[in-house]
Amino acid sequence: MTERVVAVGALMTDEDGRILLILRRNEPSAGHWSLPGGKVEPGETLEQAVVREVEEETGLIVEVGEPAVQLEIPTGDGRVYEVYDFRAEIRAGTLRPGDDAADAAYFTPAQVRDAKVTDRLVEYLERAGVLPRASR
Repeated sequence: MTERVVAVGALMTDEDGRILLILRRNEPSAGHWSLPGGKVEPGETLEQAVVREVEEETGLIVEVGEPAVQLEIPTGDGRVYEVYDFRAEIRAGTLRPGDDAADAAYFTPAQVRDAKVTDRLVEYLERAGVLPRASR
């Protein structure tokens, strides 16, 4: 039987169109850049989880906007992460890595393509309309 883990992520860009990513400190995907986010705790709405996770990982307070992408990520050990990524706007705070983030930084679309990012992140950002689709 597959264990489903509900998680959220935040898709945030700055005024120059750069995307905010965190460097994952822990598994899954430790050492890879990804959107800030994590597991939804019991009793939390998806939106509340986005606000909490972003603050824990980046020090930023956000306002959650519209859904961006929903995806499923199998882990290979019988679990599947059911991830809901939302657009979010920064309202306060100072960017600093925290919790399970080893670093936090803004990336241009070209830098995202060249960075060591989590599996299929580029594809998801293209689907969300944040990265232009690469010519294939």
